[in-house]
Amino acid sequence: MRAFVNVRGTAAPIPLDNVNTDVIAPKELMRAVTRKGLGWGLFRPYRFAADGTPKPDFVLNRAPWNAARILAAYENFGCGSSREHAAWALADFGIQSVIAVSFAEIFANNCIKNRILPVALERDAVAQVMACAEAGLEVEVDLPSQSVRLPDGRSFGFAISERVKHRLLNGIDDIADTMAYEDDILAFEAQHLSGLPWLRGTG
Repeated sequence: MRAFVNVRGTAAPIPLDNVNTDVIAPKELMRAVTRKGLGWGLFRPYRFAADGTPKPDFVLNRAPWNAARILAAYENFGCGSSREHAAWALADFGIQSVIAVSFAEIFANNCIKNRILPVALERDAVAQVMACAEAGLEVEVDLPSQSVRLPDGRSFGFAISERVKHRLLNGIDDIADTMAYEDDILAFEAQHLSGLPWLRGTG
């Protein structure tokens, strides 16, 4: 997994509460078994009409938000089913961070596993980010300082666990995190199996 340090760019405003994963990654994406090529389905019910033509009034179909690297929303973003395809679709579209008042826990964990930083801020702070996003201004999310910065100098701090922060800054995925304990795992296996030789077919 590539490291995440910071991202600065256009933020796409989705000024809604309770945006669920059925909208972020609709059922059409569930047939996919790869993380690549799913950006076309991101927010498909909002982005496209029934005949597949883009809806010109939806933010991700308009410049500069069609190249957004950050998403801003309100309460309970990513609620609904636990499909990891929602994080895959966001990542494939180019979204590197989502700023919201709160997140569904499983969705937030899926984002982290896919190098997308979920940032939770107070509603008033999110509203200020949203205003900048709607104006097409750049927003910066900086992980080392745990801050969201607006072009006029306003800054909002956010909380993140030290373990998650360390993993993102160093590009450590679940496998790499586990392998950091390889010596301990091998020592445990050797000790455990020494008293149970039949597990090895030798007793």
